[in-house]
Amino acid sequence: MSARNYLFDDLKVGDRLETTSRLNHEDVRVLGEGLWPGTMLVNAVCDAFPGPGTEPMAQALTYEGTVVLGDTVTITLEIAEKDSDGQRVVVNGWACKDSGEPVISGRVTVRAPTERIDGEPDSSVATTSPGRRRQLRRLLRMADDLAPMGVAVVHPVDGLSLQGAMQAAEHELMTLTLVGPEHKIRAAADEADVALGDTPIIDVEHSHEAAEVAVDLARRGEVEGLMKGSLHTDELMGAVVSRQQGLRTERRISHVYAMDVPTYPRPLLISDAAINIAPDLPCKRDICQNAIELGHALGVAEPQVAVLSATESVNPDIPSTLDAAALCKMADRGQISGGVLDGPLAFDNAISESAAQTKQIASRVAGHPDVLVAPDLESGNMLAKQLYYLADAEAAGIVLGARVPIVLTSRADDVMARLASCALALLVADRKRRGLAHL
Repeated sequence: MSARNYLFDDLKVGDRLETTSRLNHEDVRVLGEGLWPGTMLVNAVCDAFPGPGTEPMAQALTYEGTVVLGDTVTITLEIAEKDSDGQRVVVNGWACKDSGEPVISGRVTVRAPTERIDGEPDSSVATTSPGRRRQLRRLLRMADDLAPMGVAVVHPVDGLSLQGAMQAAEHELMTLTLVGPEHKIRAAADEADVALGDTPIIDVEHSHEAAEVAVDLARRGEVEGLMKGSLHTDELMGAVVSRQQGLRTERRISHVYAMDVPTYPRPLLISDAAINIAPDLPCKRDICQNAIELGHALGVAEPQVAVLSATESVNPDIPSTLDAAALCKMADRGQISGGVLDGPLAFDNAISESAAQTKQIASRVAGHPDVLVAPDLESGNMLAKQLYYLADAEAAGIVLGARVPIVLTSRADDVMARLASCALALLVADRKRRGLAHL
């Protein structure tokens, strides 16, 4: 994968770059949990800032906290000193968990790169592991030139939800209206050291009222999207799907994960893993259509949709194979449009062209899908989390099918995942602005 580096003359004292890294199984196997923070910090300097071609010369690190498998940390690198004699650069670095707990800090002295590498635009949320997050960064680049969308942030009364929303605003993805108890919002901002500035706040008493007010803003067209704060998903979605005052359309609402899998060459959309527990055939039709239209928003002209089951054969004893076959016929008859469907497909022959060839499956989809449609929420949720924890994947997520896109962030999401989810929402909102969405 191409990357970017910074030569000695590119760097100025005070320049900063933020990057993230997650402790995965391979890191634990090679380094253990204790040594990883130091290696991570030095790697961030060598891989991101100044980047490839950097030669480490010395380091002085202070270990301040512990990490465990799956932890994601945000690393800040700052140019502290420059010495033209030998092109030496001193980089201050520090890393914290999403909770704000410090992990490590220190100084790394390096010799700056002497040959330029500039294969990919700079990002303030770079990655320290080659091959990772290239799809999430692509989402952010796609949203770069779009006007920010107005978003109501529902009940952001904790530091994480406030930080995620304000970071989206800082990256010009969103303009925010915060909806919730104002005293709790400001207390959370003070505790998390988040500057709210002149961000408008609509003061309400509790989370239920916050959901209703935010949905009303969207229904009246005052905002283009919603973002979940510190409240239960069911509470927010209850207001969204209200028949009298909600944001229903003719479509069933569904959730889509945009997975960034390091070993896969494109974003992998997985649906539904969060909203519809046991979808019937009409619901699965809408799940497919919502995911296809998200694929269009990501620039995929004709998304390839693999409808998953335990086998590639239609079996009356496995209802999901019958649904898959029916969905494919619905696509043939124009009841699902804009993509190519095939199913039932087991996961191996859906994702692996060689597996499909071994089983002599002739398919336009098998081996290179853009979308995986799971039989039910349980299988979809397990699939997404297995990719995250075992395949070092990252995920952005969005809810579709309502009048506006809805960002459902998780407490486990790091900076990149939160921003990528917001970028997804902006790409969907932009299609609506241009009259290309179904809404």
